[in-house]
Amino acid sequence: MEVISRAAVMLLLAGAERLGLADPDPETSPHRDLDEARRLITALAGLVTASAEYLGLHAGPLRDGLQSLQKAFREASAVPDEPGKGPGEKYTGPVY
Repeated sequence: MEVISRAAVMLLLAGAERLGLADPDPETSPHRDLDEARRLITALAGLVTASAEYLGLHAGPLRDGLQSLQKAFREASAVPDEPGKGPGEKYTGPVY
C-alpha cells in the first residue's frame, strides 16, 4: 500500500507541475505541458481507481487531489474536453 500511495503522490505532484500550478503564473510556467499533464492525470486516475480498496484512508484525499487536477486541466485548456472525455475521466466519470 505504501508503494501505491507514493506512486500516486508522485503522479499527483508531476501532474500539478505540468499544469504550471507550482509557479505563480501557471500560464507562463516553463514547466507547463498540457499534453504531458493529460498523460499523468490519466495514469493517476487509473492507479487510484484500480487500487482504491487498498488505499484505505488515503483513497479519499487522493481522489480529491485527482479531481482538482482534472478541474485545473479543464480550466487550462483552450478548448476544454467534453464531460467524460477529459484526462482520466474514463476511469472516474465526468468531472465538471
